[in-house]
Amino acid sequence: MNIPLTSVLEAGIAIRTLRKRAGIRIDDFAMTAGVSKQFMTDLENGKATVQMGKVLQMLQRLGLKVGLELPPADVSAFQLELNKALARRAASSKGASDA
Repeated sequence: MNIPLTSVLEAGIAIRTLRKRAGIRIDDFAMTAGVSKQFMTDLENGKATVQMGKVLQMLQRLGLKVGLELPPADVSAFQLELNKALARRAASSKGASDA
């Protein structure tokens, strides 16, 4: 079932649901995922200030796919901006490794 994700709370509830269904304690999951138990508690309770990267990491560890539904008219512009950002990141990484 595709569930629209509009808040940290919804992501947290999805993670809690799957974690509990798998019979994994919150502290065990946090340790396995490389985050603190407090982070997991904050996420599962929908704290709005949790780090997006860590939220995505938790969803992926549980086998959940997260997507964005862009209007068709914006897909090309998104791809162009993404390619520019990836090129900047690659150039920055190369510059750092050359130093």
